Amino acid sequence: MTTFTALMKNVRACTHCALHLPHGVRPVLQIDPDAKILIAGQAPGRAAHETGIPFDDASGDRLRNWMGVSEATFYDKKKVAILPMGFCYPGTGKTGDLPPRSECAVAWREQLLDQLSQLELTLVIGRYAQSYHLPESKASLTETVKAWQEYWPKVLPLPHPSPRNNIWLKCNPWFGAKLIPILRKRVNELS
Repeated sequence: MTTFTALMKNVRACTHCALHLPHGVRPVLQIDPDAKILIAGQAPGRAAHETGIPFDDASGDRLRNWMGVSEATFYDKKKVAILPMGFCYPGTGKTGDLPPRSECAVAWREQLLDQLSQLELTLVIGRYAQSYHLPESKASLTETVKAWQEYWPKVLPLPHPSPRNNIWLKCNPWFGAKLIPILRKRVNELS
């Protein structure tokens, strides 16, 4: 058994935060050492938890649209790795899903990232992922996304593609007008 295969077997069997997950343990991620694009997200939502498929919801539809890729490309693990900060659905709080559990990042993140030797672009989605991947990120998600050129072409900070962010997108039209075409061009080059 290869190191990667053994690592994935251990990740899939992980129960580090089982006592804290109201809907149980179900690690949802997609990764292959050949992937050139990494989506570093927050945590799977309820739909992803139920199906075991990352971004299997309206957020995924919007993210695929932003990237300009088909479902077939998006779910080709040799092209796109999807590694959330927390691998299991954390449950719902007062204003939406709870934050990702920190146990996953501590136990697995560096080991999994070390497997991605072909990586050329990391899409860092949301504040939790930005805090981890961009330790010198700006004071707010908006400021970090606006400063995207500081991280480009290896990393691109993005807001979460959730429908809950429709107001953010409306207030920041530059994102769709300027950043999305650049993202699509880069993703097309890599996939």
